[in-house]
Amino acid sequence: MTEQHDAGAAPHFAEHAGLTDPRALRPAAGMLVRAAVDLAALVEDPAVPLGERLTAGGMLGLIGDLRLTPVPRTCAVPGGTVQIGLPRQSVGAVAAEWAHVGVEESWIEKETPLHEAVLESYWIGTYPVTNGEYRDFLEDTGRQQRPSTWYLGAYPYDRGNHPVAGIGPSDADAYAAWLSERTGHPWRLPGEAEWEYAAAGPKGLAYPWGGTFDPNAANTRETGVHTTTPVGAFPAGRSPFGAFDMAGNVEEYVADVYRPYPGGQFVADDLAESHGPYRVARGGSFSRYGDLARTRRRHGAFPGPLYPVGFRVATSLPPPPENTRPRTTTGTTKEHGR
Repeated sequence: MTEQHDAGAAPHFAEHAGLTDPRALRPAAGMLVRAAVDLAALVEDPAVPLGERLTAGGMLGLIGDLRLTPVPRTCAVPGGTVQIGLPRQSVGAVAAEWAHVGVEESWIEKETPLHEAVLESYWIGTYPVTNGEYRDFLEDTGRQQRPSTWYLGAYPYDRGNHPVAGIGPSDADAYAAWLSERTGHPWRLPGEAEWEYAAAGPKGLAYPWGGTFDPNAANTRETGVHTTTPVGAFPAGRSPFGAFDMAGNVEEYVADVYRPYPGGQFVADDLAESHGPYRVARGGSFSRYGDLARTRRRHGAFPGPLYPVGFRVATSLPPPPENTRPRTTTGTTKEHGR
């Protein structure tokens, strides 16, 4: 018997099947959660090779990074009288160690003298603020200025769990104010001494992991990645109090404008001479050498692609639980048209 190719005669020969229900092709929510948990563990496992950590972080950024909670994860830092800065007699040795990348003694002199600072207990962000978190801020407030690292202003959805960069200090302050209203908890940028102590710990480490530079512990130019990486992907560089990325990845604004330490002298470097007062940035980045990853290094941002600066938040009060549902933002925070 000859087959009759007549769609009207039999469903077997119909050209178009029914429309696909996309819900039937998506993985179950439970599977995504299990995958995200497993990937997060890989990203922050120092025993896992770098390439695998970055791949896990990239996948995690696409399916949803469970580490990035509505209330930011934080590390508790106990208060007390702490040592901040660098002894004057160490300036020459530090400059000599990094002379191969052009470091000058005047740059290091900004870190002197070693002095005491009294800190109240505080909590600092476990991770720097990410592109995804910053996108939520822009959408909720209507703020028009986009990070300069977002090509044509487009949100880099595939890098949602990378630290945001290419913003100004006023943007970072505005984010902290928005987060405070959104969560009902007071957030701010860390003070310079708070940032340094959180990175260096009670022993005053030269780097968050110890006394010697290690390109495997931070995303700096020496590491060879040459772009941002998912937060937490360099677990060997975790600070004594548990914070990730306090060396490398992106530089971080603090709350303070540069001024000499008590007993120190103002250093009129190129940044001060060309821009006047500037907000201090800390921690170094993927685009700079490891000298900027030192915990004591005081820096600032020239305009341009060599200075990808972001930030992390801090608070003086015990934060609420990480997964607390944020408040609904009122219309008073909107900035449409600005």
